[in-house]
Amino acid sequence: MRTVLRAAVPTALLLLQVLPAASAATVEPPPLNAYGELPRVEDAALSPDGGSIASVAQSQGERRILVVTRDGKVRFNAASGTNKIRRIDWADADTVLLTNSATVPLFGFTADKVEMNGTVLIPLKAGNETGLVFGKNRAIVNATRGRYGLRTIGGRTVGFFGGIALDTTTRGEPSWKHGRTTLYAVDIATNKPRVVAPPAAENHYRDWLVDASGTVSVTLDIAEESGLWTIDTLRGKELVRGVDPTGDVSLVAFGRGGASVIYQIEDKDGVQHWFEVPLAGGTPQEYLPGIAIDRLFVDRTTGILIGYRTMEEVPRTVMDDPVQQHAITRIFKAFAGRQVDLIDWTPGFSKVLLRTSGNQDSGTWYLVDVAQRRADPVGDERPSIAPEQVGPISAIDYKAQDGLEMDGILTLSPGREAKGLPLVVLPHGGPAAYDKPAFDWWAQAFASRGYAVFQPNFRGSTGRGDAFRHAGDGEWGRKMQTDISDGLAELAGRGIVDPKRACIVGASYGGYAALAGVTIQHGLYKCAVSVAGVADIKLMYDTDLRESGGSKMLGRSLVEQLGDRKGFDAASPRRFAARADAPVLLIHGKDDTVVPYRQSLVMADALKDAGKPYELVTLAGEDHWLSREETRKQMLAAAMRFVQQHNPAE
Repeated sequence: MRTVLRAAVPTALLLLQVLPAASAATVEPPPLNAYGELPRVEDAALSPDGGSIASVAQSQGERRILVVTRDGKVRFNAASGTNKIRRIDWADADTVLLTNSATVPLFGFTADKVEMNGTVLIPLKAGNETGLVFGKNRAIVNATRGRYGLRTIGGRTVGFFGGIALDTTTRGEPSWKHGRTTLYAVDIATNKPRVVAPPAAENHYRDWLVDASGTVSVTLDIAEESGLWTIDTLRGKELVRGVDPTGDVSLVAFGRGGASVIYQIEDKDGVQHWFEVPLAGGTPQEYLPGIAIDRLFVDRTTGILIGYRTMEEVPRTVMDDPVQQHAITRIFKAFAGRQVDLIDWTPGFSKVLLRTSGNQDSGTWYLVDVAQRRADPVGDERPSIAPEQVGPISAIDYKAQDGLEMDGILTLSPGREAKGLPLVVLPHGGPAAYDKPAFDWWAQAFASRGYAVFQPNFRGSTGRGDAFRHAGDGEWGRKMQTDISDGLAELAGRGIVDPKRACIVGASYGGYAALAGVTIQHGLYKCAVSVAGVADIKLMYDTDLRESGGSKMLGRSLVEQLGDRKGFDAASPRRFAARADAPVLLIHGKDDTVVPYRQSLVMADALKDAGKPYELVTLAGEDHWLSREETRKQMLAAAMRFVQQHNPAE
């Protein structure tokens, strides 16, 4: 049986190097669908003993759930159907967990539809229960709201999941009580839940930490109205309290030995701080002051923080255990030059499953055996895109008009001289996100057709610290927007691109930036493509507030990010449709629960009323994340056609 999870090809771990850049010879591009396809390996996880890999992958010409041993024996193989799969991992050596989601219509609620997650048990051992967590209990909605750990208790695996309790005291079908999360312990072998922590009171939010014994030993409670928050122990002893009107406080993990709790708060200047307080009580002490964290490593059997990776120009990985420190240091050193994501690992990091991408790498999965000093490539995400067809990727540093230092990712067309190129500016969504020098399917698709692609990490992005992120507060359509065009000016100044041959394309916040680039800004772009973009900030604010049930905490947080409500219209592309100076393509999924489809409808109406050239492409059955392959291909084909029409690469 042929699968994309290929046979292991051992590579000496300490000799792995990035392949050299492609020559300047013309490179024939693959079909456009090669970029629009979902990755042939979407997700994978390593069993606790390191002997098997579970994956969501292409096999036998269709998307399947596979569990394969290291020597190639298939333990499980089933079609995934049309489910939107979000995650695959292991509960224990005999059970795989599959997290999926669905867009669910609602009637009589503040939101018209929501995206709900479900967790499916896939037993590899005969006799264990299969099916949805909570699926056999009529008193709980068949959906999971967060996972709070997997623990071994009395030799049995127990999963801790958030759920929504139903009222079964009335006649007929169970009825809705409220939407607040109850914490349940679920016996993985039998799929039987029991309540271990009650939901928060009305207008409160609650979070928990579960210790190694399976005890819910720490509770965070936040009051919506006042922002008062407390962290309490199992017996109700208050460890620490504070007030944050926007609710920027969260539990991180247990500290060393499980004797303390680490939590995160944000000060009045928007800077995040971690504090550690003993479970026995005492004065909180700041934890890792002044260190920006990119990634945490938490022991999955105990919830204890065991290490972290920094967010610096030269990232560092710091582990409590010297053996683990040595193992991870060697791994990152071996794959230097590529974007490396540690996906899964066995206890002690003796075996690690990781994913790489970057120059000459469209996405490769490796199983690393640290003791044997070898890395086995076990899966290709896009086998139809050859290494020489991956456009060169690099980081570009530049300054904004006000002197703020920032960067962006430049992807060039394979084999094409980096001089006077046509440009696609591709700002990311979020906006609290950032682009790395990794393979990006959308950027690479445009690069394959002859365009330079620039992904600016404008103010408001993550990755450069809290001050940089909060520099974007109140700057939608203002400095966040000029940061993007400042990147265009930098590339033009270096001679890499022709500034008269640029289009702006983006999704979500990036879609907003694309619309603002031809309505609020002028004279910069030959066309704009907005995928699931925000057109009207007041409409976004009102919708988010209504769907939250009028949460004052959310309202305060939105105003902090967006600025005074009186300025919403001045930053809304819809209000400036009559000033659009380039054709606009609007693409939107009908089932989008993050930026509703209505945002593109009102923008289309405004452009139509103003007599401006535009197109609207509706993606039937698609959500905010372009989760379905066919509609993702549809989006990419429409965006490419539009850009090529208005800004030809040749």
